[in-house]
Amino acid sequence: MESSKYRKYTPDKRFNIQHLALDITPDFSARTIEGAVTLNFKAIGTPLEEIRLNAVDLKVLETSSSEAGFKYQITPEEIVFSFSPPIPAGKEAHVFIRYFAEPSRGVYFRTRQMGYAATQLWTQGESIESRHWFPCVDHPIAKFTSELTCHLPAGMVALSNGKQVSAEPDGNGLTAFHWLQEKPHANYLIALVAGELGKVEETHGAIPLEFWTIPSELPQAPHSLQTTKNVMEFLEKETGVPYPWAKYAQVAIQDFHWGGMENTTLTTLNDKTLHTLETENLFLSNSLVAHELAHQWFGDFVTCKDWSDTWLNEGFATYYDWLWQGSFGGHNETLSALYGAAKGIFSNTNETRGIVWRKYDLPGEMFNYLAYPKGAWVLHMLRSQLGPDLYRKAIHNYLEKHAYQSVTTEDLRAAFEEVSGRSFERFFDQWVNGVGSPALEVNYSWDEKLKLAKINIKQTQKIAEDAPLFQFPLEVRLVSKNERLQQTVQIREKNEDFYFTLKATPDSVRIDPELKVLAKINFKPARPMLFTQLADETDMVGQLIALDQLADKPDKEAVGKIRTTLQKAGYYGVRMRAAEVLQQTRSDEALAALLASTAQKDARVRNAVVKAVGGFYDKAALEFLSSTLTSEKNPGIKATALLGLAPHQTPSTSAVLAAHLMIPSYRERLSTAAVTAIKSQDDPAMVGALLDYLRKRSSSLPSSTLGLCLETLGSLQRRALDKGETRELLLSYVHNPREQVRLSAVAALGNLEDSRAIAVLETFGSSSAYRPEKSAAEKALEKIRNVQKPNEEIKGLRTELSTLRDLSRDLKKELETLKKKVEAKP
Repeated sequence: MESSKYRKYTPDKRFNIQHLALDITPDFSARTIEGAVTLNFKAIGTPLEEIRLNAVDLKVLETSSSEAGFKYQITPEEIVFSFSPPIPAGKEAHVFIRYFAEPSRGVYFRTRQMGYAATQLWTQGESIESRHWFPCVDHPIAKFTSELTCHLPAGMVALSNGKQVSAEPDGNGLTAFHWLQEKPHANYLIALVAGELGKVEETHGAIPLEFWTIPSELPQAPHSLQTTKNVMEFLEKETGVPYPWAKYAQVAIQDFHWGGMENTTLTTLNDKTLHTLETENLFLSNSLVAHELAHQWFGDFVTCKDWSDTWLNEGFATYYDWLWQGSFGGHNETLSALYGAAKGIFSNTNETRGIVWRKYDLPGEMFNYLAYPKGAWVLHMLRSQLGPDLYRKAIHNYLEKHAYQSVTTEDLRAAFEEVSGRSFERFFDQWVNGVGSPALEVNYSWDEKLKLAKINIKQTQKIAEDAPLFQFPLEVRLVSKNERLQQTVQIREKNEDFYFTLKATPDSVRIDPELKVLAKINFKPARPMLFTQLADETDMVGQLIALDQLADKPDKEAVGKIRTTLQKAGYYGVRMRAAEVLQQTRSDEALAALLASTAQKDARVRNAVVKAVGGFYDKAALEFLSSTLTSEKNPGIKATALLGLAPHQTPSTSAVLAAHLMIPSYRERLSTAAVTAIKSQDDPAMVGALLDYLRKRSSSLPSSTLGLCLETLGSLQRRALDKGETRELLLSYVHNPREQVRLSAVAALGNLEDSRAIAVLETFGSSSAYRPEKSAAEKALEKIRNVQKPNEEIKGLRTELSTLRDLSRDLKKELETLKKKVEAKP
């Protein structure tokens, strides 16, 4: 892999892959695959002397080609075919490879023998994992049609891209499931999910909608993914492009590494996205469903040409999720997403590069806040400047023009310029290629005599070659009792004054009131204005801003206003933020306000209130949390109450936490919360309860919960005089077949801070870089070794003591010499 010192560019495309055919036979017991791949291709431009295919840890068993004079060689990263004579440009050719693999990446097995509820395997291609399970051109520029055949024993099914052609006996006692993807798509989007699966079905017009999961989870499928059809209808209308594939399936898979992956026509989802009706609206999958489905247009239908343009996939999927939320739940949902995302973006104070970036080491580095929320914000600013209709026209142009192709940021800019007639060079230089975003210091004053409002706006962000002064339109809104003035000003200078004539003193002054610019705005109006803003139900963003500013100085008057907001605000997100601000206040009045506001119909707000009360170390808070555990039916809210018990280290709370370790719940929400609270308490007396929990329930625990328990045991026992028993227990899990459990066991050994674990951890630390245990072991070793090092204060004391000892020895010698001299005198 090239160093980040060098820019990455799209590689040469000397040949076009026309079609890729895979034939896979998995061995679930051995966790291996036998595979065969046929690649059909054409040379481009000039005669083709060789093709290089990415392939890692694949044992080649057989090769052939349409070209008689072919040879091949295997390197650690590639299979290289050479052709003599060269293949003429435009001629169709193919290569065939039969191989064997025990994949460390790309294919992931989850079997009953490993401790899972059902047996299955799933693949992950993005960004460069496909090379670990089949030879390929592992880069998004490669787009082609594909097919996949998977051979499985009775009782299992195989899912892949496109439409199922057949499912027939293969003559070897297995069933061959044959799938065909008839439209071109990128290599990293090829997917296979196989094993014990059940499904529920729906349709959107002629498009089959399927949802698959392990049979025991099937009852949760309909309500967990119920918005899928609505999202598809919205995206078709918003883009003007009908859903471009043969079907849309979603499959929940066990211990997936991420939330979801948008494989063409077959999205894989973490099974944590499933939820029961009893949790009400606490764990809705709507946003994830919308994000992954939007990728079927943005990422699959059109695909970033190179990973440096990752935002063209992820920024679009993020923004169209936000837009759908506004369509489905009201415009405040979109505004809330924009507001929260902006706060997250601004928290990254060390931003050093633009959204498009070529100096990465690995493509995975590009999947960050710049590609997701900042990319989404860029699209929102374009939509705000052009208006929804012209923006939709530009996006339709972009999608239609580049259908089933690879795209760059320049292609997107060209689409906007072609439709609008405007130049967007400055816009893209500022927001996409440039670093950071504007920070605005805003000051307001009122001249009563002239009836003139003055607003001073100063850009305070660091100005540099790659972060020049921003120029952009900015809306200002001034509202008095009988007048509402909203005007757009153009920001062009570092420091500018703007004047507005009104009939009376404004009661409210808002800068960028509808969130159209990604700018960090520091404007602190007087308290009366903030209170007016907080009470304005027509301005949800203004209410959130007011709450954020009142959190800086929450006196009794402010607490009263916030209490009213928590009880009466129309938007649930404002109520939730009000609860958070009252927790931050940490006054008796704030706790009283929370306890007086517990009767909330919306589970999200009810949960926020319980969480806020859990932030107080107070007898009344403890009594409320304890009563919530008995009166509340929602297990998600009960879990929040358990977390709130952590500061209250009493025999009764310890008993409650220990008891909830043994209460089964969906996704183990209750016992997971109990373990988390026990870890926060850091009380070694709870070790016995955790060991009992492991003895009785470890076989049925999800990987994440079991791993958390192991890590907690290590932490609680780090000061024990005898760590041997705990060490041996943790060592018994370092070879667990479940990856997440193994990694947690390794981390737990680091938490234990036991030097006798170093030798074992070093065996993992010296393993292949492809093994995830390597990084976990290195972190655990660093933790243990840092503890072994004496701190600087102790080292200083030891040095002082040694110096004093030397001085004392020297003085003693001098005294003895002096004594001898005195005694020698007559």
